Amino acid sequence: MAASETPALGGRLSGGSTVSVAVATAIVVADMVGVGVFTSLGFQVKDIPSGFAILALWSVGGIVALCGVFSYSELGAMFPRSSGEYNFLSRAYHPAFGFVAGFVSATVGFAAPVALAAMALEQYGRAIFAGAPSLLLAVGTVWAVSLVQLTGVKHSSTFQLISTILKVVLITAFLIAGFVVGTPQAVSFTPQESDIGYVASAPFAIGLVFVMYSFSGWNAATYIIGELRDASQNLPRALFSGTLIVLVLYVALNAVFLHSAPIDKLAGQLDVARIAGTYMFGEIGGRIVGAMICIGLISSISAMMWIGPRVMMTMGEDIPALRVFSRKSTQGAPAYAILFQLAVATLMLLTRSFEAVLDFIQFSLLFCSFFTVLGVIKLRITRPDLPRPYRAWGYPVTPIIFLLVTLFMMYYLVVERPLQSFFGALIMVSGLLIYLVFRKKDDSGPAAIPSPTHTTGRS
Repeated sequence: MAASETPALGGRLSGGSTVSVAVATAIVVADMVGVGVFTSLGFQVKDIPSGFAILALWSVGGIVALCGVFSYSELGAMFPRSSGEYNFLSRAYHPAFGFVAGFVSATVGFAAPVALAAMALEQYGRAIFAGAPSLLLAVGTVWAVSLVQLTGVKHSSTFQLISTILKVVLITAFLIAGFVVGTPQAVSFTPQESDIGYVASAPFAIGLVFVMYSFSGWNAATYIIGELRDASQNLPRALFSGTLIVLVLYVALNAVFLHSAPIDKLAGQLDVARIAGTYMFGEIGGRIVGAMICIGLISSISAMMWIGPRVMMTMGEDIPALRVFSRKSTQGAPAYAILFQLAVATLMLLTRSFEAVLDFIQFSLLFCSFFTVLGVIKLRITRPDLPRPYRAWGYPVTPIIFLLVTLFMMYYLVVERPLQSFFGALIMVSGLLIYLVFRKKDDSGPAAIPSPTHTTGRS
């Protein structure tokens, strides 16, 4: 089937519209809040010993993420089909570009973060379950969560919503306790004259790179658009609400850490949450923080084991060689795609190879996000006739802000991690070569990926 003959592929082909805006928001929150916010502060205060500047750093990161949300919301409302960048880049540029993004996401883009979250859960779990087999805890959690995903969207939605609400409630309780029980430290959150120098410094810019990593996941709901009720309206709401909730939580958490523990005790430390918890609750504080983070990580693993397989599922709908991954169980779950991601994540856990993979794919993920947002500008110019149920707020300023920050992050990676960035580019090249092989084997396969020149993406 040629691209010009492609039928409109919308949400119904990617799954039933059964996910509420509340569940989609929970997926965004769960995917974003991992261990980053609980570990980053110690390295930031080494060069930025200012409460106001630190909170400004995290606020700027959240604002940049919201700029990305507005652009992704426009594309998602235009093309409501599950799979995120695979769908957007295929329509905005060429199916080959979409396949490259989908290849990275479907193979390691979600499996590696799942493995990392499981390993972090293993570390924090030791504080609660002393003597428990660490690897068994990590692998067992991933498998248990995957079994929930295999039971179908209904049970996945319930589990995701409950685990995310519990995560937010625990973090909120921790925040309240920090300001009520914690002993105030000599830190000011009001702007001082010296803060201008901190905000304009190189450490602030570099710190923003790592803050943005902590905000990654703001686009999570775009991977399940096809399962979202009234996607053109609810996707922007879920992305915006989820990102705004996380922005507030991140700023508040860093304020509590600085309020509860001396800056010199936090500087250079990885486990800043445990240190703050110890100052707040004594020795039992470490276990309290460990339990809070563990529950949060289960929620994150659940979100990634839900949205990741949807990329492979959608690719399977378009490409004959991957058709097996589009098959669903009687409960509506893409079983083969879930099992594939589970196998990759388990292999990474057993071989401890996920950290290297994460280094390699960071550049690729930023590259795809950059061109996705750039696609909003491209389509505004080349296809002004396309229906846009939602138009990016603040256009063109908000897309440009996101593009500039993302470009800086890619530049930083190339300069600071040239080898990893090179291998990240190789991963994308390998995806392109695989696309060409599939196309040669079956001309109707990859060409069947929806083209922006033919369809608006709504069924």
